[in-house]
Formats: sequence, C-alpha cells, structure tokens
Amino acid sequence: MKYYSMFAFALMGMSALQAQSPLLGELKQSYTGVKNNLLRLADAMPEAGYSFKPTPEIQSFAERIAHVADTQFALCGMAKGEQKRGDAASKTSKADLVAALKESFDYCDGAYDGLSDSALTETVKMFGRDRTKFGVLDFNVVHDTEMYGYLSVYLRLKGVVPPSSAGRGMGKKQ
Repeated sequence: MKYYSMFAFALMGMSALQAQSPLLGELKQSYTGVKNNLLRLADAMPEAGYSFKPTPEIQSFAERIAHVADTQFALCGMAKGEQKRGDAASKTSKADLVAALKESFDYCDGAYDGLSDSALTETVKMFGRDRTKFGVLDFNVVHDTEMYGYLSVYLRLKGVVPPSSAGRGMGKKQ
C-alpha cells in the first residue's frame, strides 16, 4: 500500500509539472504543426514552381515563402523584445528560400521555447499597439496557417498534393 501511495504521488507530481504551462503548451503545439506543414510545403514545390503566379497580379510562390520567413523574424523578434528583420525577400531560388524559411523557424523556436505562461502576459509593441507576447505569437501561428492555406492552392494548381492532405487519400480523385 505504501508503494502505491508513493507511485500515485509521483504521478501527480509529473502531471503538475506538465500542467504548469498549459497556454504555452497549446501555442507551441499549434506552432509546431504549422511549422512542419510549411517546411514540407516549401520542399514539395518543384524549383520551377517557385516562380509560379496563379495570376499576374498575385505574388509568386517564392515571394509568398519569403513573406512568411520575413514576417516570422519580425513577429518572433517582437515577442523576444528584439527588432529583427529577415532578408528572404532578396532571394529567388528554392534552396535559398527553404534555407531562409528554416532559419526563421529556428529563430522563432527560441521565442516559443523561451517563455513561460506568466511571460506570455507581458506586453510588447506590435504594429504600434500594445499586445501580449501570447497575442504576438498567436498572430504568428494564425498568419502562418493562413499562408499555408494560401500556398496549398499554388501546389494544387501545379499538380502537387499539399503535405497536410498527402497520405490521407485527400489528393486523389475517388
């Protein structure tokens, strides 16, 4: 009986440790999901598809990937209390843009990993307004998710199944 009580106490302690940062845990889970999808999406588009524009007035796939990378640097920099700018907009090749995207995620990983739930409530300036760090990082996830959806259409127009649909039978006609 004594051992069961100690085991139960140990399990409760582990659960308490995992529950210390529920907000950050959920935020990081969403971030990690969209991060993986965007990295796989950037790899899935063939090199020739990076210059593809669905219509002349819409940005190319390359310009959209650069936008994601540069926006991430800015947003995660805000959450870190830094002014960070990316240079992905100056790149055009798939290899350079995938590297820039990975670099932006590496930088953002530090923003998501370096916070606690209490730090998420601290305010920073975002586009001239006071926002919590949670709000800034959540905006990053929302923006990345929006861009993933937008870029998935580029892939489909080039005959490529987006990573989040691949392997689930969602890319093939039934």
